[in-house]
This record gives sequence, C-alpha cells and structure tokens, in this order.
Amino acid sequence: MIISRTPYRVSFFGGGTDYPIWYRKYGGQVLSTSINQHIYITCRNLPPFFDHRLRLSYSNIEECSSVDEIMHPSAREVLRFLGIRDGIEMHYDGDLPSQSGVGSSSAFTVGLLHAIHAYKGHTVSADDLAQEAIYIEQEILREAVGSQDQVSTAHGGLNKIQFMPSGEWAVTPIILKEERRTALENNLMLIYTGVSRIASEIASTYVNLLNERQQNLQQLSELVDEGIELLVGNNNLDEFGRLLDRGWQEKRKLSENVSNYETDDIYDRALSAGALGGKLLGAGGGGMMLIYVPESKQSNLKQVLSELIVLPFKFEAHGSQVIYNSSL
Repeated sequence: MIISRTPYRVSFFGGGTDYPIWYRKYGGQVLSTSINQHIYITCRNLPPFFDHRLRLSYSNIEECSSVDEIMHPSAREVLRFLGIRDGIEMHYDGDLPSQSGVGSSSAFTVGLLHAIHAYKGHTVSADDLAQEAIYIEQEILREAVGSQDQVSTAHGGLNKIQFMPSGEWAVTPIILKEERRTALENNLMLIYTGVSRIASEIASTYVNLLNERQQNLQQLSELVDEGIELLVGNNNLDEFGRLLDRGWQEKRKLSENVSNYETDDIYDRALSAGALGGKLLGAGGGGMMLIYVPESKQSNLKQVLSELIVLPFKFEAHGSQVIYNSSL
C-alpha cells in the first residue's frame, strides 16, 4: 500500500502570468506558498477476486474493468500515462473542498502521479512530478489551467516561481525569519465563500485574451517582486495586505467572471471589519478567499462573517511526499 500527501497552495501575486499562452511569449512569475492542508491518495493492489479490475473512491465510487471506462479525467489519464492497466484500488481524501481555488485539481494529479510512481517502485523528483502533471492537464486533457499549481504543490514552501518562454521554470525559496513568517501567517486567513466553481471554466473566459491584457499582466507580475521586497525587508507587514488589494483590483480587470456580487459582498464586508486586502484564490469566481487582517481585528471579522467558515492556516515547508510505503 502507498499513501501520498500533497499540500494545497495559496497564491499571493502573479496569477495569470503562469498560463503558457502568456509566459511562452513574455515570461511569467508568481509568489505562492504551500499550506498545512493536504490531499491524501492511497493506492494498493486490488486482489483478483472481483468482477472489476479497477476501483476508485473519491466523491464518487467507480468500479471498472479497464482504464478506458474511468470517468474521472485526471485519474484515467494518470493511470494510462504510467501504464497501469488493471489490478489497482485508489482512495482520495482532502482537507479542503475541491473547486475552491487552492490548487486542488493539480494537487490531486501530482499526488496520484507520486503514489503510482511509488507503487511501481520508482523515485521521482518534484520537477518531474510537476512536468508530468502539466503535460497531463494541459496537453492531454486540454484544460485551461496555468502551471503554478503543479510546481507549487510538487515542490512545497514559500517560493518565487519564474516561468521562461522556453517552457522551463525556476523555483526560488523565499527565506523569512521565523518571527516574520509567524507574524505573516497570523495575519492571514482563508474564508470559504461557499460559491463553488470550476476553475478552468472561469479561466477560459480570459485565457485567450491574455495577450490583449498586457498591461494588466505586467502589473500583476511586478507585484511579485514588490511583495517579496516587503516580506524580506523591515516594512510594516500591513503593507503586504494593501498590496494584496492592489493585485486583486488588477486581476478583476481580466474578466467580469473573476468576481461576482456574492464574492464582492464578502470582500467588502471583510474590509469594513478591518481587513486590509485579499483576493479570491485561483481563477476566481468563488471558492476560497485569502484575507489579510491584523490579529486585533480578527474577532470582529469573524462576527461580521459569522455565516462563513473562516480558517487560519500555516505555511507548509514540504511538497508532495510519499508518507507510507508498505514495500519498504
């Protein structure tokens, strides 16, 4: 039996510049971190006593005779890509809801790739996991997704991730003093808006127009370096919250589908309760909202948004890991 654990990610700045249609021409960069909430994938050999030869358990249960019958797109293509024909059982468990902007789709793909590689006796690097996940999602499934989620969840940590026109990327860890990192973590919260959306559908409303949003994308990219300068310097951390608001206002210009009345109302109420900035995570449209709110204002924010789930979180230092391997 194999169990992989893969973190979700929170993206601060640069989202949109990680789409190949943009960075293959101009280059791109993001500032993001993995967090202490995870996806778990369990794989084991399926004994030959059943009518089905493949069993998948996620929000649905699939019992299939062949890989071609699998309905879950990513699971089907990962098994096909790695040459698994039959005789396997897979279980998925996640700490956070799917379709919520924290990179869950790519974390699933990365985590399943990692588990199946281990099942086959292979050791695989974080870069290889990210590359394979990007290939499956972008080239095989043709989904309108960027490349930061796969890299962030495979590598883990707080990083500047640069995407080159060549298609390569570079991961640069951002090293913060412990007290600085703790202060930042304590001022950040995730708010679950309750609005579910499919990221690729939201992204498809603006991905093909990115070349027409050159000024917006360049400003979003510049915020990456501004954000890093704030974090590693001695500035008041509250400026990071205000920078998040600047980035969010810029990202909203990409498409009218990035936000909506419900999410705008939540954001406005959070600001009125003392938050300094924030953003919808991922492609937008719903899911998780990242909020920067000083600790002294957090009890007030929780009262104002009492109908919603407000989740403090910590940064995660590790990317995807195999945490149990019964063959070792």
